[in-house]
Amino acid sequence: KETSSPSLGKDRADTVIIGGGCVGVSLAYHLAKAGLKDVVLLEKSELTAGSTWHAAGLTTYFHPGINLKKIHAYSIKLYEKLEEETGQPVGFHQPGSIRIASTPTRVDEFKYQMTRAGWHPTEQYLITPEKVQELFPLLNMDKVLAGLYNPGDGHIDPYSLTMALAAGARKYGAQLNYPVQVTNLKSRSDGMWEVETPLGTIQAKRIVNTAGFWARDIGKMIGLQHPLIPVHHQYVVTSTIPEVKALKTELPVIRDLEGSYYLRQERDGLLFGPYESEEKMKLQESWVTNGVPPGFGKELFESDLDRIMEHIEAAMEMVPILRKADIINTIAGPITYSPDILPMVGPHQGVRNYWVAIGFGYGIIHAGGMGKYLSDWILEGEPPFDLIEVDPNRYGKWTTTEYTAAKARESYGFNNIVGYPKEERFAGRPTERTSGLYDLLKSKCSMGFHAGWEQPHWFYKPGDETGYRPSFRRTNWFDPVGREYKQVMEKVGVIDLSPFGKFKVKGTDSVKLLDHLFANVVPKVGSTNISHMLTPRGKVYAELTVSQMYPGEFMLITGSGSELHDLRWIEEKVTRGGYKVEIENVTDEMGVLSVAGPYARQVLQKLTNEDLSDGSFKFLQCRHLKLSNIAVTAIRISYTGELGWELYHRKEDSVPLYSAIMEAGQKHGIDDFGTYALNTLRLEKGFRAWGAEMNCDTNPLEAGLDYFVKLNKAADFTGKQALKQIKEKGLKRRLVYLTLETDNIDPEGNESVWHNGKVIGNTTSGCFSYGAQQSLAFAYVPMELSKVGQKLEVELLGKNYPATIIQEPLVLTEPTRVRLQRKGESPKI
Repeated sequence: KETSSPSLGKDRADTVIIGGGCVGVSLAYHLAKAGLKDVVLLEKSELTAGSTWHAAGLTTYFHPGINLKKIHAYSIKLYEKLEEETGQPVGFHQPGSIRIASTPTRVDEFKYQMTRAGWHPTEQYLITPEKVQELFPLLNMDKVLAGLYNPGDGHIDPYSLTMALAAGARKYGAQLNYPVQVTNLKSRSDGMWEVETPLGTIQAKRIVNTAGFWARDIGKMIGLQHPLIPVHHQYVVTSTIPEVKALKTELPVIRDLEGSYYLRQERDGLLFGPYESEEKMKLQESWVTNGVPPGFGKELFESDLDRIMEHIEAAMEMVPILRKADIINTIAGPITYSPDILPMVGPHQGVRNYWVAIGFGYGIIHAGGMGKYLSDWILEGEPPFDLIEVDPNRYGKWTTTEYTAAKARESYGFNNIVGYPKEERFAGRPTERTSGLYDLLKSKCSMGFHAGWEQPHWFYKPGDETGYRPSFRRTNWFDPVGREYKQVMEKVGVIDLSPFGKFKVKGTDSVKLLDHLFANVVPKVGSTNISHMLTPRGKVYAELTVSQMYPGEFMLITGSGSELHDLRWIEEKVTRGGYKVEIENVTDEMGVLSVAGPYARQVLQKLTNEDLSDGSFKFLQCRHLKLSNIAVTAIRISYTGELGWELYHRKEDSVPLYSAIMEAGQKHGIDDFGTYALNTLRLEKGFRAWGAEMNCDTNPLEAGLDYFVKLNKAADFTGKQALKQIKEKGLKRRLVYLTLETDNIDPEGNESVWHNGKVIGNTTSGCFSYGAQQSLAFAYVPMELSKVGQKLEVELLGKNYPATIIQEPLVLTEPTRVRLQRKGESPKI
């Protein structure tokens, strides 16, 4: 055990890290190792106090997400080398781990996860019951149908791990000071921070909150309400079990998913930890309202075996030797949960130079990788790869304490639930963030959750099987979505797009700012374009539509999940460049309706005196007008690729506007459509989506976005120099457009693409094309396999289906069809 005397050591620092658990110490280690001088970590009691010291220490390569697998893999590789590097033993055991499938649905889930892991370097195997038994001979095999096996998984001693990282951090020059409590934080006008402690004040260029379940208290010092809540997690340790002691090799870690617990060997006994249901699990809500008790550090909660009894019984059935074992220790301690279990990592919108790495439900496996990820981002000005799912800015004012508590209960209870595609979770919904049409539409459709909003996925008609019916195959929405697709292609449809992020930008430097921010040219007054913000390395940070409404006054629109992610990036550019602009986030005040389909013009023309003809209101033009005497900002653009307008209006006008449009369209058979049909329509048109075809892992050239990237424009936009180099060197891979021969299943993205018995790429999104009556997908493949006509295979649920690269798009957009008709050519539809 190490001793430390409280001192500040210095009064200035580059980075002050607040909190000495494994995550904070890992960040200090990585920043110092990368050469950053003046890294100071402050811990109020001792290193590992809080959640780290009592953690079960599980390490696994497995994660259902895509890039979070990279975080897990980096952590494991780091932990393997740490003892050699720092001289500190870490108690790392790597006997592998097996997730147990005991239902046919679970076997499907494992196959679904295998195609998502196939294009990653991590080893993962679907194994037979015989192989499961060979690896874990003490199992009762009655219910075992299959296993998902990750060699190299295991567990580590969290205390030793943190001490090794601390030794490394010090070796590279970081200062770890404790016990030093942060009592206040003050931001200065120059972006610096004053970090106040009982021993004096440190001035810092940036601060990073890694304070675990104290993170809320730190956030409150600067007016932020981080949506975090401590949950009670228990695990049980047994005495020596003769059958375990007799084994020659350590047992792999078992995760019995139906029983909802993990189980591993601990010396000559066993350790197991359950995740009880949301009804039974326990939150420490008093800490949210009253703050964490001042002296709490290395304390535990009272254990409560009754709460986990059904899981203990399930474990005894699966591992019968447990029945004879004595429980010698029950650990019940606090773990911090965010609403969706994923941590919050990165810079925070609305506060300069304030970063977070908080809300870790699985801090031990995430500590190494997240320390490296955050260190790279801090030092290089952009994330090393895309992890928008852990962006702290995915939450906002709508994330109330009640919502956080309801979600944490659900997330904890759902720890081992089947992870379906298009998953919806219903706790804490709706939030206060509903569109003006929510009450009108909620009983007519299946709603999806998007950044706090409720948005219709698909609509019900008599005879439909309604409700949420998740599946790995085609399910109850398949036919209704086909009906909505036909509605838009043949008549006219209306969709609520209110969740879009919406910003107004104006001021003397607005044109200059946007010219520097975006790779596309700045649109003229009365025009709209699609523009991309790139990172310095030339990756696609965001895609927005940009409209210049009046000279120097712009409206920027982004996807619902990117609202604060994009706003933070823009605000940072404004501050750094000293641009004189005002930015207003009007996301919650404005509603958006889109009207699309061949009759869209006729329907809207009935409601206005403004001329909506093609000659007068061209594609990608925008203007203010009145529809049925309601003020709207109309943009002639549609993600369906059909004739359509997006209508931006005051939220309180949504119902009257919608009603007027529905009435005007009755004669034309107008009807609603949802986001599932929208996705099919955009894929048939070959439209890319941010977060799928492009993100911080892709450059715009490989994504086929050349049309929107103006390398010859005068402004030196962010990413321009990097893109020129990428273009010069030539691309290694590119996005292609595939049709697939499938049966009762469709691609949806992130599946493995095969050629000649090898995985050579991955899909990015996919769906069933109701127009072509076959499956359709976008995929990244190496250049040499990217020609039209190339035969490939896509792995879906354990089977490889034949795929062919075709010329995109499958269906031409409405403006293109009209242009060809005028030339006398017959366009393909």
